[in-house]
Amino acid sequence: MVRDKDAVGAALLDFYNNSYTTDIIVKSSISEADVIPIPYLFRSEKELPTLEKMALELCKGRVLDVGAGSGCHSIILKGKGVEVLAIDTSEGAVEVMQKRGLNSQCINFYNVNEKYDTLLFLMNGVGIAGTLNELPKFLKKAKSLLNSGGQILLDSSDIQYMFEEEDGSLWADLNGDYYGEVNYQMQYKNYTTDKFDWLFVDFDKLKRVAKSLDLKIELVFEDNNNQYLARLFF
Repeated sequence: MVRDKDAVGAALLDFYNNSYTTDIIVKSSISEADVIPIPYLFRSEKELPTLEKMALELCKGRVLDVGAGSGCHSIILKGKGVEVLAIDTSEGAVEVMQKRGLNSQCINFYNVNEKYDTLLFLMNGVGIAGTLNELPKFLKKAKSLLNSGGQILLDSSDIQYMFEEEDGSLWADLNGDYYGEVNYQMQYKNYTTDKFDWLFVDFDKLKRVAKSLDLKIELVFEDNNNQYLARLFF
C-alpha cells in the first residue's frame, strides 16, 4: 500500500495500472499552484528534450540514476546495454520501476555507498541539495561515489528571470535567501507530501562550489529557458 505522503508514487502507480484520471498538483513558494502531467513522467526517448538526450548520450560505465521516478531515463539506458541502478525515495515509484523490469531501490541518495562511473541527476536533480548552503554537502557526497574517471551529470536552471521587473530590476530580496531556494508541496488525490526544500542553482554558483571541492566542471548545454546541463569530474 502506498503511504499517504507518497503523492508521486501513488500517481505513478495509477498511471502504470491504467487508472490515470488526474495530475499532480504542485504548490510552491514562488508561484501559483501548477500541475505535473503524469504522462510526462513516462516519456519515451523520442519525447525527451535535447538536454536529457545529451545527458543520456554522455552516460558511461556503471550508472546511478538518482530520483529516477518512473524510470524513463533508466529504461532508455538499459535498452542501450548500460548497467544502471535507479533509486528514489518514493516507494510507489520504486514499485513501478521494478514492475517495468529495472534494477531499482528505495533509498536516499545520501545513504548510497557503492561507487559508480556516472551519477545522473535529471529534472533539476541538483534540487536534492535543498538549499545553497547544503550544495557543498551534496556535491561532496556525489564525488565520494565516483570511480576513478567518473562523472556527475546534472541539470538545473537560473530562475532569476522569475524575479525580474519589466525594467530589468529584481523584486527578490538579494540580501535574503538565495532566489533559487524554493519550497514545494505536492498533492495527488488524497496523497499530500510534506513541504520540502528544492534548489535551482545558476551555473556560476555551481561552478564556484564545484571548484572549492576540487571538481572540474563544464557547461555541456544551455537552452533558451536558462536551463543547463553540467558535467562534473575530477
